[in-house]
Amino acid sequence: MSNRRIKPMFCTMIAVAALATGGCASTPNIMTHTDPDADFSQYSTFGFFQPLATDSPDLMVNFYVHTKERIRSRSVPSASVYYGYRSRYYYDPWVGYGAYQTEIDQYTEGTLTIDVVDATAKKLVWEGSATGRITEKAVREMERSIDSAVKAIMADFPAT
Repeated sequence: MSNRRIKPMFCTMIAVAALATGGCASTPNIMTHTDPDADFSQYSTFGFFQPLATDSPDLMVNFYVHTKERIRSRSVPSASVYYGYRSRYYYDPWVGYGAYQTEIDQYTEGTLTIDVVDATAKKLVWEGSATGRITEKAVREMERSIDSAVKAIMADFPAT
């Protein structure tokens, strides 16, 4: 595969590469960082790190998907027999009238990270990541989920 031009092909190529790695969250938290000294107007081609490397691009792209199990707990008022008609999420009963219970939520969190490296200087010039809960819907619609995450990450890419 030969070098590609950065503009429209860049996001498409990353999305295709990310599809091979697995699902990402449906509503991710996006973070990006740019090297303030990087001059993005000097870059016109890109490639992927080996084994996906190409000839001699200006920028090299690396991506990584990581998942981990998370547990969230919170204390909520329990519905007592007498005060069970109250909405336990809208307001709390007076102290002494109701007990509290702990709700546990277990879920999988996924992070898709995209690194862009100046191939000549071998220096990270930009990175972006999407982190969020991986839902059953995101897994069923994996291509759409990943495309959405990559598009959100790349929205802040300083392409010329």
